[in-house]
Amino acid sequence: MRADGAPLGQREAGADEAGALRAALAAADRQLSKLAAAAGKDAAEILEFQIALLADDALLGPIFAAIAQGAAADAAWAQAMAEQIADYRAAADEYLRARSADIADLRDRVLSALYGGEANPKTGRAGAVICADDLPPSRFLEIDWSAGGGLALSQGSATSHVAMLARARGVPMVVQLGEVPEPADAALLDADEGILEVDPPVARIQALATRQENQVLSRAADLAALENPSISFRGEPVRLMLNIQGPADLDHPDARYADGVGLMRTEFLFGRADLPDEEKQRSVYEQVLNWAGERPVVIRTVDAGGDKPVRGLTEAREANPFLGVRGLRLSLKRPDIFAVQLRALARAAALGKLRVMFPMVTTPEEFKTARRLFVQAVEELKSAGVRASLPEIGIMVEVPAAALTIESFPASFFSIGSNDLTQYVTACDRTNGALASLADPLNPGVLELIRRVAEHGRKLGVSVSLCGDIAGEPRYLETLLRCGLLEFSMSPPALAAVKRALAALSRKSDHV
Repeated sequence: MRADGAPLGQREAGADEAGALRAALAAADRQLSKLAAAAGKDAAEILEFQIALLADDALLGPIFAAIAQGAAADAAWAQAMAEQIADYRAAADEYLRARSADIADLRDRVLSALYGGEANPKTGRAGAVICADDLPPSRFLEIDWSAGGGLALSQGSATSHVAMLARARGVPMVVQLGEVPEPADAALLDADEGILEVDPPVARIQALATRQENQVLSRAADLAALENPSISFRGEPVRLMLNIQGPADLDHPDARYADGVGLMRTEFLFGRADLPDEEKQRSVYEQVLNWAGERPVVIRTVDAGGDKPVRGLTEAREANPFLGVRGLRLSLKRPDIFAVQLRALARAAALGKLRVMFPMVTTPEEFKTARRLFVQAVEELKSAGVRASLPEIGIMVEVPAAALTIESFPASFFSIGSNDLTQYVTACDRTNGALASLADPLNPGVLELIRRVAEHGRKLGVSVSLCGDIAGEPRYLETLLRCGLLEFSMSPPALAAVKRALAALSRKSDHV
């Protein structure tokens, strides 16, 4: 069966089974590459995981060996992919389990090519609510969403690749519905409430329409707030920065109103078949610096591990990857790869207002070791006649031990990663939706650590920012300001609403 429940078909084994599989792999590669080119950068980066597997010798070698021993191409391919899918589904981490849908999609695409059929034919009329058990990213991209519509999954995951694509394109999506109802003439999909109603009453449709109208008006007010100059709280300026994956995120129309880049994640550079070389990294970093001009840019060294596995870099099969070899721990364990990134950053630092921070720092010794490697990289470049500079170096504060001993870190700045800090303080896996009520970023323990770091930064006169998800949520803003924070970093789409909320709080504080 295919991932969408349709039969795969059958084929007769032939003399050139290896040749048939190579042709099917090439066909799948062409299909995915064409889809990635048409769908935009975010989709291309997701599909590259599948494209890389099509050329992965470690995966393909045993398959062709089985064919050489007499196995049929489809049977050998299906068996190998079944093992991959089982491994991913057995992972303790929800993010990794969600990747199993990508593997199943690739399995079906290659099998369909072997059977001579279309890999994933388009279905569903424009504007329809698509119902399925789960949906892989390539299938999502083959659907025309220009006329609206939505996605209702009986299984699925909010952390899956298709969920990321749906959010980026404004497609409402609900997961974990259980049993999906039979097709109907009309359906109401409420992504905010997480429900799907078949043949809803007129009153429900009207209520949803009113809510949508109010959201449009609210968005207009948010956009108007973007035009305002920088805003202060209790007489102190507040900076609103951006969280980005790469230069493509800066194309968002609201991005130009930000005070700079507060967090550039570099993991996306490492998500391909090959680890990025120095020139590739330098080029990307310089694109962001050129966009920023005189505004600051904070780039985080690769934060691989946990829910961000990287082939060829991260540890395999860790029992608890969130508490494993990740972030700076992994970089220090792989100094050869770390040195390449540090050299690229040092070269970029000579061109703009770059600041660099290390993720998942636990002890001052880790920070000092990483900083020493950075200094060494700069000295080596300069000795070779290459233009390079040592930027300001800071740390992500996401490990409670670091927050509690913040006075021991000789860092130039601090950035609080509230997602992981909340996870570790509350002992709740942040990818586990069943623990959402306990994984509260306003937990007094979390706020106490945020306040502690902010006060330390104020004493030293160094900046302290917050770049976790709560920075982009207006409802948390007042609490965070009262903790002493004056710098927040968020995704570009969140900027307008936060700036509007900040303006309202500024006016309120002026009258207190």
